[in-house]
Amino acid sequence: MDRFRSLFDGGEYRHRDSSLGDSVAWRLPEDLYALHRVPKLNALIDQGERVLNLQNTLRGVKSRRGDSTFGEVIPHSETVAAPGFAVRRGNLATVEIGTEVKILAKAMIKQIDRVIGDLTRQVESFHQAGGSPVCIGIAAINHADRYTSYEKEKLWPTNGKKYKHPIQEATTAEAHLVSRAASSFDEFLILCFRARNEPPFLFEWLDEQQTILDYGAILTRILRKYEARFLR
Repeated sequence: MDRFRSLFDGGEYRHRDSSLGDSVAWRLPEDLYALHRVPKLNALIDQGERVLNLQNTLRGVKSRRGDSTFGEVIPHSETVAAPGFAVRRGNLATVEIGTEVKILAKAMIKQIDRVIGDLTRQVESFHQAGGSPVCIGIAAINHADRYTSYEKEKLWPTNGKKYKHPIQEATTAEAHLVSRAASSFDEFLILCFRARNEPPFLFEWLDEQQTILDYGAILTRILRKYEARFLR
């Protein structure tokens, strides 16, 4: 949650930078580790046997690139520690947890079919190597009363008419995601926030306490699914 906030809080959010969603997804294994509820998983992470693959690829398997893949490291391959992270980076033999993040800041209905297609195809890709990965979808929806996007040096503010304000589309976008994409995932989280993406670049959760509870509940369920599938 802190990493997601930092995408908007205090500076411009550039929607064409795909690494921003990735950086949110990378934190999920960290948060699972920090809960200390599954000692076997924490031990595997400490031993470097379960790692995060930043390239989100499997050795010898062609698949669509996801935002984050976590799983079993290839035996005898090198792993790398990342400053500030408990989970090491390395080459994956299997995907055990796959995470895809989508951020809808404006023009949500215009892009909703593409977003849903990306989400559902990514689940297929997580399963491409076989096994039964825990698939996580995270969709962040802006509820701000106006918004400005940036294309190089050009500003594109919403006007409520041709360019709808986020709040005008947020509820409909969420309904599409829940009805058409959520069932493809083991866990699907909607993050509701407000960010105008203009000075002074303020950010707030629509309901921060509810968001904290929802995220905590999903982390707990992910751990239970992971434990049942991979640690028995």
